[in-house]
Amino acid sequence: MSRKGNSMDNGMMENFFGLLKTEMFYDQEDKYKTIDELILAIDDYIYYYNHDRIKVKLKGLSPVNYRLQSSN
Repeated sequence: MSRKGNSMDNGMMENFFGLLKTEMFYDQEDKYKTIDELILAIDDYIYYYNHDRIKVKLKGLSPVNYRLQSSN
């Protein structure tokens, strides 16, 4: 696979992890006292990102709801 193709394949994940770090980590390093607190916060963020986050590009739906609607 070419380097260009690989970058395109990873773009969505790179965007997600960039958002995760910006919204949960930068300037919040002291917020999580244990690794378990951080893991739980990441789990909660992933749930929010997929189930509750509204995207204009997805007709005002969350990613999960958009996929469910599209599959019908």
